[in-house]
Amino acid sequence: MNENGTTAADDDAIALANSMLDAARGGDSAPLLALIEQGAPVDLRDAAGNSPLMLAAYHGHAELVGELVARGADVDLANDRGQSPLAGVAFKGFTEVARVLLEAGADPDLGTPSALETAKYFERAEIVALIESR
Repeated sequence: MNENGTTAADDDAIALANSMLDAARGGDSAPLLALIEQGAPVDLRDAAGNSPLMLAAYHGHAELVGELVARGADVDLANDRGQSPLAGVAFKGFTEVARVLLEAGADPDLGTPSALETAKYFERAEIVALIESR
């Protein structure tokens, strides 16, 4: 055990998880997808309950969101605040990411507030139209 009460293996696992989450946030798909293909959990979550898909979506990385979905990421996995990835995208206004999530089956009525409520509140007309046309 080190001074943090963790082992070197624990520290390595935490560093690996953080690198995955940072890659998702930054849209750096190659290392993230390689780790998932080697068995890392696609729905890994940070201390706030954000998954790689949530972070990629929130930062506007539509292609990476699609790749994570193709590898089994849960499109409706809410974070600890009850926010769905689609609601985060509605807040940020990333229409293409919203399209990818909706095509993958994301539920616009989940979360607090829901993606539809968020899109309406922030006047994201394109996202509202996508949701309402499904």
